Amino acid sequence: MLFPNQEELSFPKRDGSAKARAHLDKAAKALMRYFEGKEKNFSGLTLAAEGTAFQKSVWAALARIPFGETRSYADIAREIGNPKGMRAVGLANGKNPLPIIVPCHRVIGANGSLTGFGGGLPTKKWLLEFEGIATPSFV
Repeated sequence: MLFPNQEELSFPKRDGSAKARAHLDKAAKALMRYFEGKEKNFSGLTLAAEGTAFQKSVWAALARIPFGETRSYADIAREIGNPKGMRAVGLANGKNPLPIIVPCHRVIGANGSLTGFGGGLPTKKWLLEFEGIATPSFV
């Protein structure tokens, strides 16, 4: 999946097993239901993102942010037991390999401002508003 601000990605060529293809098909269908307004979480998917133990703890916390809600970097840092780790949380958030499914777009600045997003701030704003979250205007 590409966001409007991204160029084509290249992935290593792999021969996918039937099980892997079925898993990807399930994820694609869940994303379609999300954009149709029929899916609010992706708890039915098995995720296997590769990252450090810290990144995985951040991504797990992101996955627990409910549809239509936001958290700050400080909120996530406290949740994972590292209350001074806001910057590290931000870096891990930026490395999230499964945006939308692991909803990194729901993380905002402590003052309510929109902060970085791999898909660009206009996309982040759109996703948040799609979920019914009022967002500030930005230039």
